Formats: sequence, structure tokens, C-alpha cells
Amino acid sequence: DRTLAKKKTKEKDSGQEFLATLKELGREKGIDEEVIFEAIEAALSSAYRRNFGSEHVHIMLSRETGEYHVYAIKEVVEEIEDDVTEISLAQARTIHPDYSVGDKVEIEVTPANFGRIAAQTAKQVVVQRIREAERGIIYQEYMSRESDIITGEVQRAEGRNVILDLGKTEAVLTPSEQIPGETYRFGEKLKAYVVEVRRTNKGPQVVVSRTHPGLLKRLFELEVPEIQDGTVEIKFVAREPGSRSKIAVSSNDPNVDPVGSCVGHHGLRAQAVVDELGEEKVDIVKWNENSAKFIANALSPAKVVSVAVNEDEKISRVVVPDYQLSLAIGKEGQNARLAAKLTGWKIDIKSESQAENEILDDSMQEVEVTTDESFTSEEEV
Repeated sequence: DRTLAKKKTKEKDSGQEFLATLKELGREKGIDEEVIFEAIEAALSSAYRRNFGSEHVHIMLSRETGEYHVYAIKEVVEEIEDDVTEISLAQARTIHPDYSVGDKVEIEVTPANFGRIAAQTAKQVVVQRIREAERGIIYQEYMSRESDIITGEVQRAEGRNVILDLGKTEAVLTPSEQIPGETYRFGEKLKAYVVEVRRTNKGPQVVVSRTHPGLLKRLFELEVPEIQDGTVEIKFVAREPGSRSKIAVSSNDPNVDPVGSCVGHHGLRAQAVVDELGEEKVDIVKWNENSAKFIANALSPAKVVSVAVNEDEKISRVVVPDYQLSLAIGKEGQNARLAAKLTGWKIDIKSESQAENEILDDSMQEVEVTTDESFTSEEEV
């Protein structure tokens, strides 16, 4: 009796120690305790089936003591045909008088040597389930950050892919999402836009971009308090990554200048964004609900004389001073191309001398405009 009592005390102490270890593991890994308990119960069930051959068992791991118990699940029948899965009504009622035919009865069948077997076979499964739970937590964490900015450290290159260390997991920057001409140094801190989070056999894979228009938008949100509090709004973004970008901004407060807010004192806010993008030039223009006015602004830094528009087909003809024509079109047509992307309009640019003898289509309505104040991080030559 004394030996049996010592054995039970030892098992109880072992169970409590086991329980404490599990709870500590849960805290360290940031996993719900119940996830760990369920993983271990599943592992113990698998171990029992492999070693004892019974499929009809239920294993309970006590949340209070850390002790486990194996229960055989049997159906109450009038006459037993399979004593592994069935129990007679008469026998069931010796356990509890309320049992009826068709009820399920759980009878404890914990083997004496099951602890050793379970420890050997369950460890691998438990580790796997905990790893899966960790991956699930990481997946959910980064899923919530899709379309947001993250900062990672350049870890290594895999082929043409650049791998960023995010701490809990890694992000992949594929060649198509890299800014042309940008180089990445080991250990360098890099901001990137989360495009997608995928589930893989190796855990969550975070796909990031340095070329996405959303990166430019999020960078300005980080730098400009007026955007964060909703006073200033970024309406549209057009990018040619590594070369030039345009953003259209508006203000919900007539006393707040949206362009000035984004530029910042001495241009510091805009410059911080430009620095992060590797000297990509950025034009900040004022959005206007009037299409002609918005098109004129979008062609900044060029000054516009007049804009003719066809609202139905979103086609426009813009007239600029002769000396401003090359500036309006931009190097290799870039300024005009970005303005078209920004506004969603087809833009035909003419100098004043070219427009003099041109007869406008009846569907076009010409409007004289003046360009609002805008900002460009570097005047185009």
C-alpha cells in the first residue's frame, strides 16, 4: 500500500510538472493553452491506436492535474455482438441506472505502461501541432497587414529573389516587385508593401513589393499627420518605380493646404519619402472634382493654358505655352503618361502655336484654366 501511495504521489507530481511545462510553453510561444492540450490529446489517441489497436477510445488530459485517462467508447445494446465496441444494457446499468439502448458509455481502460509509450510516440506529433499553431498565429498576424507597410532586414538572396527577415517569419521580394536599378545590401533595413500572405508547407510566406503604388501612399501616410487624421486624403497614385511618381491629394478642411501638408516644412516630409524610394522623383498635385482643372494640375510642373474635354469618352486636349511643351510631355513622354494614369483620361498635349489653327471637335468643351500650386521633388530638364 505504501509503495502504491508513493507511486501515485510520484505520478501526481509528474503530472503537475508536465502541466506547468505545457503552460510555460504556451506563454513562450504565444499559443492558447487549449491548442496545446488538444494537440497532446490527439497525439495520445494516435499512440494508443498504434499500440493497442482500438479505434473506439477517447483520451482526456486533465487541465488541473496533467494526468491522462483512456476511455473506451461503447454503445449500449440488448445483446453484445462485438465486445470491443458494445456493452450490454444490463452491464451498462450497473454503471448508471439511466442508461438506455443506443447510449454511449465511456469506460476507463488506461494501460499501466501507457505513459512510456505515449511519451515516445506523442512527442513528434505534439511538436508538429505546436509548430502548426505557431504558423497559424503568424499567418493571421501578417494577413491583417496586407496592403500595409512592413520593415524587414535584408537577409539573403535566393536566385533573383531578395529575402527579408521580419523577425517571426520571412518575406520574399521577387524581381518583378523590385525597383529597377535598386541594390540590396545584407543587413539593410527596408520598407516594403505587403501584397499577399500565402500558406505554404514551410509556413506563411509574405510577398512584398517596392514597386506597388500602395507603398508610396503608405509612406506619405506615415510622414503626414494630416493624412493620418483624415484631414488630407490621397485620391490617386501613379508610379513608374525608381523614376517618377505623381500623387493627387485633397483636403477636407478649406483651411488646410493638402499639397503643403504633404511637402512639409522645407520639403522634409516629401524628401523622407523620396529618400526611402531611392531618389524616385515625386510630384504632388491638388485633386479637383472638375475634370479639366484636375488634368491641368496632373501635368505639373508644366503650366496649362486651357483644357478641352469630352466627358463621355474621357478624352482631353491640353494647350500649353510653346516653351512648356517639352516639360508637359516630359522625357520620353513620362510626364504626360503619368498624368494620364493619375486622372484616368486620354491626354493630347498641344503648344499654343499648334492649337491656333486646329478646329476642335463639337464633342469637346474648352475651358481656360490656371494650374494650382504643386510640388515636384526635382524639376525635370
